[in-house]
Amino acid sequence: KLVTDIGRLWENYSGAYMTGIQNTLILAVAATLTGCLIGLICGVLNTIPYTLNDHPAKRFFLKLLRVLIRVYVEVFRGTPMVLQAVFIFYGLPYFTDGAIAFKGMAGIWTAALLVVSINTGAYMAESVRGGIISIDPGQTEGAKAIGMTHVQTMTNVILPQALRNIMPQIGNNFIINVKDTSVMFVISFTELFAADRYIVGVNNMYFPSAAIEMVAYLTMTLAASI
Repeated sequence: KLVTDIGRLWENYSGAYMTGIQNTLILAVAATLTGCLIGLICGVLNTIPYTLNDHPAKRFFLKLLRVLIRVYVEVFRGTPMVLQAVFIFYGLPYFTDGAIAFKGMAGIWTAALLVVSINTGAYMAESVRGGIISIDPGQTEGAKAIGMTHVQTMTNVILPQALRNIMPQIGNNFIINVKDTSVMFVISFTELFAADRYIVGVNNMYFPSAAIEMVAYLTMTLAASI
């Protein structure tokens, strides 16, 4: 009976399922890439060195920057993504009196991409910071000894090695994003979970539809793992 019900669901709603899968993958890929860029910027800024010999304004600015990045990381790592989606999608129009509003499908896509990217960036910021500080300090000292600036040292010596170390984390974040995009249904984003909600709302075939959804998510995450 289960196989028959699954076959009937797929025959009638395969288009809706495939649209959900497509939107899930597009959002996960785009948000992971954007989040990695955010995390890279935050991680690099968070590791800019300073000493007591530096100008007080520079020290104050770098300390303030680290505090702001820390607040960002803790807030977005310490709250559920579904609440972040609600706060951004409904909160920005509320606090800006409608000046910033996510209207239509383009607005929903923008909000979903913003939420998942910022959330991913918070996790990647710590991964990048950890990757940078894991590199032997002697390499930084050696680069400075041959006259490299901090920017040259980071781009030519430190970051290539740090990025190699954090590549597994980037893959993990992509797999997490494939699954976590399911919470975007709260802002009416039509990903796989939202497609499932629509389909079961029409025919009440909860378990057969959930079986299709489970196989689809498992296939996507296994492919990403490989």
